Amino acid sequence: MKHITNIAGGLLGAAFVAFSLLYFFKFRGIPPQAPEGSPIMHFYQAFGPTGYMDFVKVCELIGGILCAIPLTRNIGLLFLGPVILNIIAYHAFVDSPASLVNPVLILFCLLAAYLLWAARAKFTALLNH
Repeated sequence: MKHITNIAGGLLGAAFVAFSLLYFFKFRGIPPQAPEGSPIMHFYQAFGPTGYMDFVKVCELIGGILCAIPLTRNIGLLFLGPVILNIIAYHAFVDSPASLVNPVLILFCLLAAYLLWAARAKFTALLNH
């Protein structure tokens, strides 16, 4: 059981570290532009210049690193939880709800849910105090 949580934490952490580094170092090409006036374009025009995405990507990087290390995994999940909820909200409200069936998004949600379930005793202790 311990190895499965280590593998899940490593996968989730590595994915978030990789996606945040792709953002900061611009390894990917320029994504195709959304049509002018679409909700996606309004989203990028609102959050692009403000630095909000930089903040989210820093949280992804820190959370990914912490989640990959077994000793700090729960703190990493506390960083990644709001980020994952933001990703779900983006796909549900900005992009089309059909994009919620994205396999990468489903994998992130399943890995995070499994890690939360595996450490549920430690997280419920936060609610009891």
